[in-house]
Amino acid sequence: MWEKINEKFKKYPARIRVAEKMIELGLSLNDDGKIYCGNLKISDKALATATDVDRRVIKSTINVIKEDEELYNLFNNIIPAGTLLKNIAKNLELGVIEIEVGSESEGILGATANLISKKGIGIRQAYAEDTELQKAPSLTIITEKPVSGDLINEFLKIKGVTRVSIY
Repeated sequence: MWEKINEKFKKYPARIRVAEKMIELGLSLNDDGKIYCGNLKISDKALATATDVDRRVIKSTINVIKEDEELYNLFNNIIPAGTLLKNIAKNLELGVIEIEVGSESEGILGATANLISKKGIGIRQAYAEDTELQKAPSLTIITEKPVSGDLINEFLKIKGVTRVSIY
């Protein structure tokens, strides 16, 4: 996917930023040529402000996407993922584990889930940042109850894990 996006917009870094922001936020391009988050229409001005580009860049990015069947199919089918509970977990008496990963990220989610389940704790939510979009991607896991800090050393033994925070 990223190769196709980068190839299509390689001469236009501002358009790449728009496409990346759309994917990051779960924004889709609808059949009416407008950008949506679910069923909420996003104004060109709002997206331009969020990506620090001129509104005309939004229009030109939309036009390029609409003209390319493969890109249009991709952006037309994006669905927002919903609320990440990380910032409100404490209010909900949930636990948060943030795991920063290196270039070797394969299997980290499974190994982490296995450690948590061995402690008899349920996982409420898991969110992994895209390794193509983030310089230091992280895996955020929201648990049914707070996890004790003694698991940090266990998480750090997982191949590819560079840093762990539990709160």
